[in-house]
Amino acid sequence: MAKILLVEDNEMNRDMLSRRLRRKGYEVLVATNGAEGVDLSVSETPDLILMDMGLPVMDGWEATRRIKGESKTQQIPIIALTAHAIAGDREKCLAAGCDDYDTKPVEFPRLLAKIQTFLS
Repeated sequence: MAKILLVEDNEMNRDMLSRRLRRKGYEVLVATNGAEGVDLSVSETPDLILMDMGLPVMDGWEATRRIKGESKTQQIPIIALTAHAIAGDREKCLAAGCDDYDTKPVEFPRLLAKIQTFLS
C-alpha cells in the first residue's frame, strides 16, 4: 500500500481528500502546515506528497524546496495543489521542485490519474 503525505491546512479539503484516497487503498498521512510536512516527509518517507502551496508557518514553496534539498527525501514526487491558476503558477511550482501541479478545487479523477502515474 502506497503512503501519501497530504499537506493541507483547509480542514474541508483535508478531510475530503484523505477519505477519498483511503477508499482507493492508500495510507494517508496528514500535515496541516509546511513545517509539519517537511518533518513528516523525513520521518515517514512517503511514496508521494500532495502539497498545498498556501500554507501557514511555512508555505508550500519553501516546504518543497526543503524536501527536495534533503538527500533522504529529494526523490519523493510532489504534486502541488493550489487555487492559484494564473499564468506562470505551474512554472513557479515546478521551479520550486514540484514534479507536477493540480488546481483547486480538486478534480479527483484527474488527481488520482496523476498519483497513479507517479506511483507506477
